[in-house]
Amino acid sequence: MPDNKHKNYEILNLIGYGLAKFDMEFVHQLGFNTKAAFFESIVESGIAETVGTVKNRQDLFDPFFDNDRKGWWQKGDAYLHRKKFIDSLFGEYDAKTFATLVKLYIETNLDLSVLEPSLASPIVKSKFKQLQITGREAELYFVDNFGDIDFFYGGSLEDARLFGDGYDFQIQIDARFVLAEVKGLRSSYGSIRLTEKEFTCAVEYGNDYGLVVISNLEDVPKMTPIMNPVENLPLEKKARSSEQISYHSKSSNW
Repeated sequence: MPDNKHKNYEILNLIGYGLAKFDMEFVHQLGFNTKAAFFESIVESGIAETVGTVKNRQDLFDPFFDNDRKGWWQKGDAYLHRKKFIDSLFGEYDAKTFATLVKLYIETNLDLSVLEPSLASPIVKSKFKQLQITGREAELYFVDNFGDIDFFYGGSLEDARLFGDGYDFQIQIDARFVLAEVKGLRSSYGSIRLTEKEFTCAVEYGNDYGLVVISNLEDVPKMTPIMNPVENLPLEKKARSSEQISYHSKSSNW
């Protein structure tokens, strides 16, 4: 199925967020004196086709920040999930650190040197890796919107991701407890994978276990819930082997 989204949508989102939040301070931290010079550099590098593409990305984020620009306010909160996802990773950063993140993305993912080299700290690099993990973005969207799913309406959500027991969230609906496993897809088409632990948990809880696929994360997400996925979703078993390596010290008095 063809994907009509811009191939560089992720870095364009970061740029649009930075422009909307920090304006000229962000531009200066990237090494440019004017927005026009920055926009032209982004186009010349191939990150965006036109200056309008960059401006449009800023317009998406402008309504969510306290600035003098309205942006695409007509779209309402349709793209709020993008802002919240970037906030969850980098919301506390100032213009300088956020500009460093943008430089790091361009160096790492696009193999370009259109900006000055980044001097990213280890923790910025670690958070940067989270941008690539679709599941995190999908889970954040689910937390904000799970009540829109009829089956979970009126329920109370509890985060279970740290436990690693085969589900991400527990939703209490009156006296009933339902488990939810969330999977994310960038586009509206693709396959999902259940781990052995998730599959076993789905079997154990049956109709009290729901798989929720958050698709189209690149644009306006869509939630597709599948209760009792082992029974209601065709799944093919595939074996994967990997060697687990660890390093051990000698026994010592600590």
